[in-house]
Amino acid sequence: MPSLAQQVHHAAHLTGTFLLRSGATSSEYFDKYRFEADPILLRKIAEQLSTRIMGKYDALAGLEMGGIPIATMLSQITRWPTLFIRKTAKEYGTCRYAEGGEVKGKRLLIVEDVVTSGGAILDAVRALREDGAIINDVLCVIDRQSGGRENLEKENLTLTSLFTMEELKQA
Repeated sequence: MPSLAQQVHHAAHLTGTFLLRSGATSSEYFDKYRFEADPILLRKIAEQLSTRIMGKYDALAGLEMGGIPIATMLSQITRWPTLFIRKTAKEYGTCRYAEGGEVKGKRLLIVEDVVTSGGAILDAVRALREDGAIINDVLCVIDRQSGGRENLEKENLTLTSLFTMEELKQA
């Protein structure tokens, strides 16, 4: 039976020319939606991620869009509630960027799928901290090893990944 890294690589690895959120161009891409859309693979990923959690949290904070299915599945395993973090507040209804509960005074674990530069995480963390959330840790499936870990460390955030890009390439 293939390892989890092999399963993720097989499901999500694409080659071609891809523009990344960071603005960089890559000849390979991990299409996270391919492993997030597979309920069996997503469950295996969440089970393994749960073993990497080293603290206690009031809630998981899944970032739009790829972090949300991971955080949701992870909440089924950890029994912690999930917050859904939008990139921008919606302009109708509650007009909130953090859905599912309050953030003030809550210790949150940020959940993301793939980390490249960490830009989306930093944007979300700044907004959440401004609203009183306590955030020190980030959990992701794939660390592309493209400066994200270092950028997060500058903001006193510790990144824990299930896989690095190098580990997936070796799989």
